[in-house]
Amino acid sequence: MRTTGRVHRPSHLRVNRTKRSVPGLALACLTVAAILTGCSMQDATCGGGEYPVMTIGSTGSACVPNDEEPPEGYTRYPEGKVPEHVGDKWDTYWQTHTVDKDGNIVEVPEGQ
Repeated sequence: MRTTGRVHRPSHLRVNRTKRSVPGLALACLTVAAILTGCSMQDATCGGGEYPVMTIGSTGSACVPNDEEPPEGYTRYPEGKVPEHVGDKWDTYWQTHTVDKDGNIVEVPEGQ
């Protein structure tokens, strides 16, 4: 009789090991996906079909349907400086800056 150093395990043990590793693998995949798409986990500034606008001369903002112009007293954000998510670079910037009636970016006086 020939012997080897291998240990033969019943097939049901391999199945159990597989069953345990599938949830772990799924959790690992979800974790990696969350890390790689971090910004998508943040709250969007506006919902689908809308774009953000800002108040002229103040730090207020609103969302307007894509097929409409900004209401009176509001304007579009300057190109390239549009906040996309709550707390992102531009959302934070526009908490201390605004656009005046002439379209110039100005710092907002403290307390306004």
